[in-house]
Amino acid sequence: MREDGKLDYLEFRGGDVAALKAFYGAAFGWRFQDYGPTYAAFAEGLDGGFDGDTPPAPPLPVLFAGDLEAMLARVTAAGGVIVQPIFSFPGGRRFHFRDPAGCEVAVWSET
Repeated sequence: MREDGKLDYLEFRGGDVAALKAFYGAAFGWRFQDYGPTYAAFAEGLDGGFDGDTPPAPPLPVLFAGDLEAMLARVTAAGGVIVQPIFSFPGGRRFHFRDPAGCEVAVWSET
């Protein structure tokens, strides 16, 4: 069950999605759901995906929110710096912020 503010997804950014799928499939037995040629999702303990449309960067932790606007307000009030305002994607909506250490984190909602 998804809960507000809990880790829900880990997105690996950048790279050749086919090569990443081949590596993680061979090394760890992972299986994938393709969402076009540049995105593949996995459900291997913690759900996640490979995003070939973004430049290489550290993995992006994604938290869940039942009410995305309310969570955006909480993140902002706590001092988070919004680096990508709310946007839609297949499956829901999300925003990205930087925490006080400069780490980028996303928050998503199904609605």
